[in-house]
Amino acid sequence: MYVSVTGLKTNNLYASVKFWLLTIPAFRAAQKADGILLCENNSRNGYQHTLTIWETNAHMQAYVKSPKHMKAMKAFPSIAIGRLLSYESDIIPSWDEALLKWEQEARDG
Repeated sequence: MYVSVTGLKTNNLYASVKFWLLTIPAFRAAQKADGILLCENNSRNGYQHTLTIWETNAHMQAYVKSPKHMKAMKAFPSIAIGRLLSYESDIIPSWDEALLKWEQEARDG
């Protein structure tokens, strides 16, 4: 399995509105994407997190290149700061495990 944990913090109120307008369609697309095993979101310490589990890295990469995700990613630099962690795993991590690993190992996105 391939695990992806993201965390984004918007810059201001206007950015938050734009973030949600872009994120909701992208999140719904992820929920329906080929190879998705788990797709959830959570909020902690001012960050909006996603935890997605994919059958393979190739499945995740296909979603990353999808139109709705690309549209959201193009807007990202102007609306938020964030970090990303992706890794191979034999287990589906809990939210606590995923966020701890994200805090320790994520790279700037």
